[in-house]
Amino acid sequence: MEEKETQPQKSWIKRIGVGVFLFFFIKGLVWIAIFFGLFKAC
Repeated sequence: MEEKETQPQKSWIKRIGVGVFLFFFIKGLVWIAIFFGLFKAC
């Protein structure tokens, strides 16, 4: 019974982890693009 309760919770945590990773990855790429654009503009 305890295994059935933790299984959906693990997939939920895993989904949030992937979402957080993608958020920060894309945020980092945006900052790199901004700094590259400023460097190229100067």
